[in-house]
Amino acid sequence: MSNRDDEISKKAKEILEANGIRDDGKRGPSQASQLVALARERYELFMSEDGRPYGVKIDGANIALPLRGRAGLRSQLARIYTDDNDGSVPSQSALADAMTVLEGVAASAEPRIPHVRVARDGDSIVVDLATADGRCVVISPDGWQRVARSPVLFRRSGAMKPLPEPLADGDGLPKLRDLLNTSDEGFRLLVGWLVATFIPDLPHPILTFRGEQGTGKSKGAAMVIGIIDPSGAPKRTAPRDIKSWATQAFNSWALCLDNVSIIADWLSDALCRAVTGDGIVDRALYTDDDVVVLEFRRVLAMTTIDAGALAGDLAERLLTIELNLIPDHKRREEAELDAVYADAHASILASLFELLSQVLKVLPDVRLTERPRMADFARVLAAVDQVQGWNTLESYKSSARDAVADVLDGEPFAQAVVALVDSAGPEGVTLTAQELLDAVHAPDRLPKKWPKDSTRAAGQLKRLAPALRTVGVDVDDSQRQPKGNRSRLYQLTSSESRRKTAPAAPTAPATGADQQQRAGATSNGSTRNGGTSTRNGHIAGAAGATAGAAGRAAPAVDTLPDLPEYDSAGASGAAGADSHPLSTPATSLCDVCGYPMALIEPGQTTHPSC
Repeated sequence: MSNRDDEISKKAKEILEANGIRDDGKRGPSQASQLVALARERYELFMSEDGRPYGVKIDGANIALPLRGRAGLRSQLARIYTDDNDGSVPSQSALADAMTVLEGVAASAEPRIPHVRVARDGDSIVVDLATADGRCVVISPDGWQRVARSPVLFRRSGAMKPLPEPLADGDGLPKLRDLLNTSDEGFRLLVGWLVATFIPDLPHPILTFRGEQGTGKSKGAAMVIGIIDPSGAPKRTAPRDIKSWATQAFNSWALCLDNVSIIADWLSDALCRAVTGDGIVDRALYTDDDVVVLEFRRVLAMTTIDAGALAGDLAERLLTIELNLIPDHKRREEAELDAVYADAHASILASLFELLSQVLKVLPDVRLTERPRMADFARVLAAVDQVQGWNTLESYKSSARDAVADVLDGEPFAQAVVALVDSAGPEGVTLTAQELLDAVHAPDRLPKKWPKDSTRAAGQLKRLAPALRTVGVDVDDSQRQPKGNRSRLYQLTSSESRRKTAPAAPTAPATGADQQQRAGATSNGSTRNGGTSTRNGHIAGAAGATAGAAGRAAPAVDTLPDLPEYDSAGASGAAGADSHPLSTPATSLCDVCGYPMALIEPGQTTHPSC
């Protein structure tokens, strides 16, 4: 018989076996039927709550295997079938038919939740060591212990590596301290964050290592992430789109974005959602109209030289650790660091688990007098402080305020709004979006982020409101104009603490050209919005005060009692010796409102806005 005849005969035999026909011509169970029987005999099949089919081995490790994919149930069944049939390999069509049947079996079972790396089990926390035999560590308020089989269901991914078994070999925290070149305050804050990362049911701020080149940001971040969730790629570049980001986040408990300088708006929003919990819908594999939902809440870290370009809502979710420059004589080779880290990892884990146990014991009784944005995380820090006698909660609050201030430094429109509010006195200002855009002091060359119209100004103010409140500027947009086109009113006021610390605005008078320009803008704004005016709504006066705060001009047309008084000395003021006013300033009062005014035209007796 020729080789081609042998191949045809072998192929024919495979087809017969796949359809359950034995060598003696009698029909037996098909390969697909045998695969289904093997799976139902050895695995418990179910669907996760996000619609993915899994199987978990009966009386084996409590690890959920996806039906398809590398190291999934499909490949396991193929191996078992081959072992049980003297090396005979099941056909691809038989495996596909078996998977279809098993998905139906899984869909009929009660949904379950397979966790990644960390899970809650009552009052205890379970950490998957990601070993082949399914070992884990259980941490409770009474201590921690190693367990052979997890009491909760976990799933694995190709991005995960095993954790070493924790070993109580002295205090591991000093060993970690020796690996990082931050201050004692920064290190204690980092320890508090590490403890919180093993508590799965709360939002975790994004750990941010910041420092100049040569401070060991990338290496430090890789070691810290490796303590929690070792991976073959602990440091990652920013993903290119939301789908690739969702895939990365779904398959890891902790991730680190390395060398971040600018974050796209979509990624900034995605990081914020990943902190508090996210769900991304994607098309199911091998289907045209079915979908799956990738649900996750993750522990995130990043490294950066300057986080000032980040969006305000992301900045509020940062925990920044400043790293010091490493002198050349103290710099260590990477191989040496890796060896020291590998030796210390088990001890560091044991110390963190011991501290976590103590935190779990006192946490139910911890109460915060004030709750920052990440209140659940703040409670954990307060518990760490109670156990260790530290002051990490105050360090975190200070770090959060500094991060927001850095963001505002990169937002020209926000700086202009703050200057306007600082100049307006205790009552602040109440303006429409268009009036606000007219009132703030715009640079001669508008930055890229500067809003082009009232709609964008309103949107940017809404986005910046949390950051503005952090620095003491309150934004209230709950009111509308009582008449006219019912535009939304934005009430901007500064807190008492900010008024005590804000620098006094310069009182140099505006040039006549500036006065006329701002008065015209105010007049137009008043006309557009139905002519509505309030005591705080004299836009020209507020705008002049804002320009004065910027060192360019002083109060323009209106001067309210709670704004700096008009200084008639030096009409050209800060505008420079080459600028000349269109008219001589006067100290007469407006015939309509009775407030002091500056003349723009000879014989004028009222403000243009009156």
